[in-house]
Amino acid sequence: MRVLVVGASGFLGTELVRRASAAGWSTAATYCSSRPGDVPGVSWHRLDLRAPAPLDDLLAESAPDAIINATSGQSDWAVTADGSVRVAMAAARHGRRLVHVSSDAVFSGSRICYDESCPPDPVTPYGAAKAAAETAVRLLTPAAAIARTSLIIGDGGSAHERMVHELAAGAREGVLFTDVVRCPVQVEDLAAALLELARSDGSGMFHLAGPDALSRHELGVLIARRDGLDASRLPAGRGEGQSMARDVRLDCRATQARLGTRLRGAREFLQLP
Repeated sequence: MRVLVVGASGFLGTELVRRASAAGWSTAATYCSSRPGDVPGVSWHRLDLRAPAPLDDLLAESAPDAIINATSGQSDWAVTADGSVRVAMAAARHGRRLVHVSSDAVFSGSRICYDESCPPDPVTPYGAAKAAAETAVRLLTPAAAIARTSLIIGDGGSAHERMVHELAAGAREGVLFTDVVRCPVQVEDLAAALLELARSDGSGMFHLAGPDALSRHELGVLIARRDGLDASRLPAGRGEGQSMARDVRLDCRATQARLGTRLRGAREFLQLP
């Protein structure tokens, strides 16, 4: 199996590269603003998704069986939306399997629970860019798999985990919202599910998130307890007045019925030793 991971220097991309390489896959990976990774045997390529020409050269050189687009330009439309369009167009031109990673940010939270059939209704620039990318991928590469995910957690390396440590130490200002709810997913589970999709022929929409719906503060308390921090030091607050969806829960039951990879809930993967 030959795979190309676009956005491989990010948190999720790093885990995808590590797992693909460990499985013996021929792995090519891209980076842009950061430095290339250090996984042995991986072919690293600098790629700016705002420039379309290098994609064709990269696909011709790496000849992947599948492309996993795990890039995240946040609210930068040129990367998150237009860049994803360029990846989908290149995948279509070269006849390559595409797995596109999307986000629960495409939803407003107005209905709280969202299954794979729910259309996007974003309320943030990032969500709008992700929704636009989804539409383009579905039109350009109908056989692609689009995987919406949620808050990604690891073993200390995610942005949310770093925030919890800094807040508990008094090293940063801010609060953990008690009214912003998501379904966290463990990065290893998510990467395994995406690689399973890459080697399958499943198409359409997939939801890859954990079964536990937790507020940012509840999640922070679990992380603090796992890491031996004083959870009482975590400041709590409400997200009122913030431009964000409050309560977005991805219903993953239909996806789990199609995949062998089990997505654990945060209460399971963050339990104390």
